[in-house]
Amino acid sequence: MERPVAVMMGGTGGLGIEVGRRLAERRFRLAVSYLVPDQADKFEEILRIPEDDLLLKRCNATERQPVDEFMASVAERFGGINVLVNLVGRWSGGSDVEETDDVRFDHILEVNLRSAFLACRAALPYLRQAEWGRIILIGSRSAVDPAPGQAAYNVAKAGVIALAGTIAQEVNDAPVTANVVLPSVIDTPAFREVVPFGDYVNWPTPGEIASVIDFLASPESAVINGAMIPVYGKM
Repeated sequence: MERPVAVMMGGTGGLGIEVGRRLAERRFRLAVSYLVPDQADKFEEILRIPEDDLLLKRCNATERQPVDEFMASVAERFGGINVLVNLVGRWSGGSDVEETDDVRFDHILEVNLRSAFLACRAALPYLRQAEWGRIILIGSRSAVDPAPGQAAYNVAKAGVIALAGTIAQEVNDAPVTANVVLPSVIDTPAFREVVPFGDYVNWPTPGEIASVIDFLASPESAVINGAMIPVYGKM
């Protein structure tokens, strides 16, 4: 590969745009999966990445075949994969354990944990073949400091941490690392609506979190493997 290649699963949201911006500035070629076409259009409009350097593809990140096919198409288009950033996820809360129904529990695990597992499993063969490879997963502070009323989310994100730690041990024979970033509250318009009287000044922004991900996606981060990196802001 003449230039590094990054795969961003679910990368068309607010955090994905900021991560994409930083990686594009470092001349990464980007492959970005999405589910909502309007978000993909917004990603293209904001970042204006040259067509030769961008692959945008609709992909259900919770099903094995689409994910496997997406990774294969990235490797075929760009010659390989250096970085996987899994940004697929969804928060859910409002119910105690005894009030959480099976459908909600299963859905939140599928979106947050199964998506990360499928992406990692599909990307690992290509990452092992690259000169250097990075896996960055998104956990949550709730995984290590569980909040009440959101059991499914807490459990799913704890699973993401375990997944990253497992992979970190399994890639010791390759120039690949796996780490997980743990945001707390992210300062976005959507979350300000959910918490209208929050202390916004101390919340980490998508840009600040993206800066951490950007470093983890670089060759210079080779000494960091199996880490849980808190990005809580001042809370």
